[in-house]
Amino acid sequence: MATDFGWWNKDESGKYQVNVEVHGGNIAWTRKQGHHTSWEKHTPNDDDWDRLLFEADKRVPRRLLSPKQFAEIKRLCEER
Repeated sequence: MATDFGWWNKDESGKYQVNVEVHGGNIAWTRKQGHHTSWEKHTPNDDDWDRLLFEADKRVPRRLLSPKQFAEIKRLCEER
């Protein structure tokens, strides 16, 4: 089952939306800037990886994410 995470970031180019999809040990990062633009590949920085762990950690106590799925995301973060 794929798990999606999303948040907004801001940098010198402006505000943009980040979307992360984790599925079967694979991770896909995309970004979108503006309402009428298409999703494009995103290269994550250290802050993005930290935010992914933070968002995943919030979902475990609410049972939206299993401990096994969280361990897989943590492993992907360490492998980068």
